[in-house]
Amino acid sequence: MNPRTYKIAVLPGDGIGPEVVREGINALLKIGDRFSHRFEVKEAPIGGAAVDKVGVPLPPETLSLCKNSDAVLLGAIGGPKWNSNPPELKPEQALLALRKDLGLFANLRPAKTCPALVHSSTLKPETIKDVDLLVVRELTGGLYYGEPRGIHQANGQKIAVNTMTYSEREVERIAVVAFEAARTRRKRVCSVDKANVLECSRLWRSVVNEVGERFPDVELTHMYVDNCAMQLIRNPSQFDVLVTENLFGDILSDEAAMLTGSIGMLPSASLGGIIALYEPVHGSAPDIAGQGKANPIAAIASVAMMLRISLHLVAEADAVEQAILSALMRGHRTADICAPGESPISTTAMGDIIVRHI
Repeated sequence: MNPRTYKIAVLPGDGIGPEVVREGINALLKIGDRFSHRFEVKEAPIGGAAVDKVGVPLPPETLSLCKNSDAVLLGAIGGPKWNSNPPELKPEQALLALRKDLGLFANLRPAKTCPALVHSSTLKPETIKDVDLLVVRELTGGLYYGEPRGIHQANGQKIAVNTMTYSEREVERIAVVAFEAARTRRKRVCSVDKANVLECSRLWRSVVNEVGERFPDVELTHMYVDNCAMQLIRNPSQFDVLVTENLFGDILSDEAAMLTGSIGMLPSASLGGIIALYEPVHGSAPDIAGQGKANPIAAIASVAMMLRISLHLVAEADAVEQAILSALMRGHRTADICAPGESPISTTAMGDIIVRHI
């Protein structure tokens, strides 16, 4: 029987995006060789690279490629080069538009410490040694998309407005994702809000409670976002699945990333539509772009999530994740996870080592 061909849209993006995505694709192709799969990989511009090439951050051709693929792998978007662009030509607009057009309302960001890296974090090893949590972030609502928004002149001064809006349906569907994820883990959901201040959070808490009644096997708790930010540093191992709205999730997931020692370690999946998007949670890091210093592990781990979730290739995903672990357990380190006295290896070297372990 001929192997199926999986179509993967690859959006390298800006900064270190092309460097880390290249290593992710190398791992994917190695999986194809080992497990006799065919991966048809096609690249397209996005973000600042697309602005420079065709004048818009999300070209129609890029969106079309994504919609006609089995999954999308993204590198990173943005950089100071485009900071002075008008709002519609800022690279980040591409990601917001892509999420909306693909219906990607749920962002899954796992954070799990590796025993070999507990000393790479700025926190005490005993605080982070058992961390294994999942942040489920609502991705297409809240302040990032709410209207009205903008800056206008009134009473002789500039006034800025952003609007946070959530509907019952938006909260319900992200809550269901969180509870279903918890059922595959340790069956605990902590919903994070600011219900003592915000009306959106009061609706959020009410709807999450209603959804929780449909999952009696999953324990539900609630926590204010400021307390959650503190608890992630004080006692992060208490968490299993965290579910929260867009802005809070953006902040808390980056905080959780540092529990692992580096934001360069963490993958993510954006789900909800027919086509899912996978990307490392780090930014474009223009200060180290092109220098071979970037950590490719988050991008390679994003490929593992893609194999597991979108392509339903569980053994293949396990092989990638085990290869990452093997490389780390053998002491291989990029600059961001090096301990004092250790010598870092390059982006390409780390990628090659992981591929050899697959």
